[in-house]
Amino acid sequence: MAEAPDLFDLSGKVACVTGASSGLGRRTALVLADAGARVVCVARRTEALQALVSEIGSQAAAVTADVADLSRIGALTADISAPFDSPDILIHAAGINTRQAADDVTVEGWDDTLSLNLSAPFFLSQALVPAMKIKGWGRIVNFASLQSTRAFPGGIAYGASKGGIAQLTRAMAEAWSSHGINVNAIGPGFFPTELAKAVFDDPARAERNAAQTCIGRNGRLEDIDGPVLFLCSDASCYVTGQVLMVDGGFTAK
Repeated sequence: MAEAPDLFDLSGKVACVTGASSGLGRRTALVLADAGARVVCVARRTEALQALVSEIGSQAAAVTADVADLSRIGALTADISAPFDSPDILIHAAGINTRQAADDVTVEGWDDTLSLNLSAPFFLSQALVPAMKIKGWGRIVNFASLQSTRAFPGGIAYGASKGGIAQLTRAMAEAWSSHGINVNAIGPGFFPTELAKAVFDDPARAERNAAQTCIGRNGRLEDIDGPVLFLCSDASCYVTGQVLMVDGGFTAK
């Protein structure tokens, strides 16, 4: 029987986190590094990435890139694998929410949302999975949302992308889990991140959301630590194709 600390030990593993420059992506990179992984942090903002790498130290590297640019997936895969070898763990935390009402959705806004939130997680995974297959071990974690199952005002493109993520997670698990590659998703509730800034800038709205949860509060960044570590480690060796809602019970009510 494995000792409990060993189940969560990521020493010797290489992780890649997209959207690592802020919010839950940044927090995820810190958590994985603290568990012993070497972490490649990917985002568009170079200065924010460099600050994160400086905080983590020598076991982190930065790759400045737009993961939604699918024409550069091959080059991005090479850049991600260069610092520490091809990743064993892949976290898709990059995301966008245009917050356009249904009557105001533009083709550009729709395409940008689905490209970053849905297409990039699949095609980047597809590019990095062959190396995981060779190792016979891998962990892919997508970021779902409350809007994977709920409809919110101004969220039609975002909701479509996150509903897609839930099904993509199941389909990726079906395709790759027999090779030792587990694929799951985390569905965060309301956390104080850049993506949810509009929510937390309105105290009354934030309070209403907190009241909707079973626990009675909105999320704190540290609330993501345990779920991320579980899904990225040997602790979740028989868990795949699942969406774990980390929402304080918002979707239970």
